[in-house]
Amino acid sequence: MVKVVIEKPEVDILEKIKITRGKNKEVIKVVEKIKKAGVKVLQEDGWQIKGNLVLKEEKMYMLKNKELRVEIIQLHHNVPVVRHKGR
Repeated sequence: MVKVVIEKPEVDILEKIKITRGKNKEVIKVVEKIKKAGVKVLQEDGWQIKGNLVLKEEKMYMLKNKELRVEIIQLHHNVPVVRHKGR
């Protein structure tokens, strides 16, 4: 089993994702449908709730929010382990 550690920057990002998803009518309906059915997955639609995250086809769902996407890319692109010389 792999232990995943979520640090402060990721916690902030997750909170921003939760806030933006609360503004999307489709996601609100999906979450309500999942809760009403008492399940964690809607097989026919590919939606799932895992912890506090909403997944679509096993990927974290978020709105098309350019600023938030740039912040996520910068956070994970500038880590010394994955940093490259721009090529």
